[in-house]
Amino acid sequence: MQREMFSKAVANAVANKAATAATGMTADVSRVIRNTYAMLALTLIVSAVGAGLSMAVGMDHGMAIALVIAAFGVLLFVMPRVANTGAGIWVVFAFTAMLGASLGPMLNYYLALPNGGSIVMQALGGTAFVFLTLSAYVMVTGKNFSFLGGFLSIGILVVVFASLGTTVAAFFGVNVTGIELAVSAMTVLLMSGFILYDTSRIISGGETNYLMATVSLYLDIHILFTNLLQLIGAFSGDD
Repeated sequence: MQREMFSKAVANAVANKAATAATGMTADVSRVIRNTYAMLALTLIVSAVGAGLSMAVGMDHGMAIALVIAAFGVLLFVMPRVANTGAGIWVVFAFTAMLGASLGPMLNYYLALPNGGSIVMQALGGTAFVFLTLSAYVMVTGKNFSFLGGFLSIGILVVVFASLGTTVAAFFGVNVTGIELAVSAMTVLLMSGFILYDTSRIISGGETNYLMATVSLYLDIHILFTNLLQLIGAFSGDD
């Protein structure tokens, strides 16, 4: 499957960069980096399989939303209890499988467009480029981006409220396409910031649990991809 091969290649490439840059770091930090990127590679494969199965069975948007809600319920209420146990690995796989499956309806929609395959591949390529470039920059320079924490938190709140506002407006028949695209563009910038922030927390020793680090990076990639897909689809003239 192309998505599976792509996901594995992306994560392995970053893992190689991480392993190289880990030279000179403490043993604990190096171990967290290795475990995080190895786990990230597996979660991307699991997510790709989930997406493929979801597409194959023709999952609808209602079920996709239910999966997203369930996934974040697992993240908020189950993951903190098992993050330091062996069971945490399976919880991470379950979380990423659900989020991967939730992509099925969106991917089927875009792939049904005349230029759908190209749109999806551009979004995948853009996601890989942003993630690899920003992760490699942090790994090579060792720069600490913890100062972005406050800004990113405020940005997420703005995006959440803007998204809720557009949903309500759309319900009443208001055309909010321009606002939705602006929110997607802002989300892409925020996820780029989160990649810098989360990666720097790992290499600085701020995040010592590789499962939580994996979840953070996976979410960065997942949200970045979905918003890039929406932007590219909108500007392709086919959306």
